[in-house]
Amino acid sequence: MSLNAELRAFYEARQQQIPDDIRAIMHRAAQELAASGQAERALTTGDTAPRFSLSSATGAEVALDGLLATGPVVLTFYRGAWCPYCNIALRALQQHHAEITARGAHLVAVSPQIPDESLSLTEKHALAFDVLSDLGSDTAKQYGLAFDLPVDLAAVYDKLGFDLQRVNDGHPRTLPLPATYVIDRDGTIRWAFVDSDYTRRAEPADILSALDTLG
Repeated sequence: MSLNAELRAFYEARQQQIPDDIRAIMHRAAQELAASGQAERALTTGDTAPRFSLSSATGAEVALDGLLATGPVVLTFYRGAWCPYCNIALRALQQHHAEITARGAHLVAVSPQIPDESLSLTEKHALAFDVLSDLGSDTAKQYGLAFDLPVDLAAVYDKLGFDLQRVNDGHPRTLPLPATYVIDRDGTIRWAFVDSDYTRRAEPADILSALDTLG
């Protein structure tokens, strides 16, 4: 089963568990975000990847330039450990991590979570790649991915117990669009996946194909 087929099956099962009023808020917010055109304005193939230096789950600083010095980078943005779709996607990436590194590439995941949350996520899913904390979503903003949740949807997330105020270090409404970039060693984005719909993610097979095209 492809990653997006798995995500779709999870979505359809999940919808039956969500009350109608909450589902309506989520649906309206998704429509508004898609209509905003932000996904189309985000950085894409051919753009220069903004540089960053972010803390890993263990507190080490990881810089894009340092990674690019030894190979291309697969950079994926996700919403947080509280998001089940993100967890499914990260597990899929872990399953293909060996194939990514065999191509000389580094895989890094970025979210607005505090390092403690990233560490818990890394340990829970046995992730072998760096999970970085983009507090305040400053890096996501540079890539054109950061957006603010509508107030009513943020309230729904609070009701569901996600506690974004804590896990996002005081930035409870700011999240990144789901996105994955393949960045060549010269810092150029060679392949991009950006979608306003958090239930869709980059297929690992497409990421590997993009890496195979790099010279």
